Amino acid sequence: MLVIRRKSGEVLLIGRDVQIEVLEVTGSQVKLGVTAPKDVLIMRKEVHITRQQNAAASAEISSLELARLAEQFCK
Repeated sequence: MLVIRRKSGEVLLIGRDVQIEVLEVTGSQVKLGVTAPKDVLIMRKEVHITRQQNAAASAEISSLELARLAEQFCK
């Protein structure tokens, strides 16, 4: 992990196309602004994890439901 200290108004560059600007620092919170091409997905990590968990849960439910339906047709 790279750790960089930045002050409000300073910018980090990631590659050629992504900029992260520190907009505001108040107490324990930092407000960031991200500038990136539209094809670059930007998402909070907790949202990404929730999406993965929901996808896994729906796939599991679908498999269980399919097995239940198969049992009904085999009777």
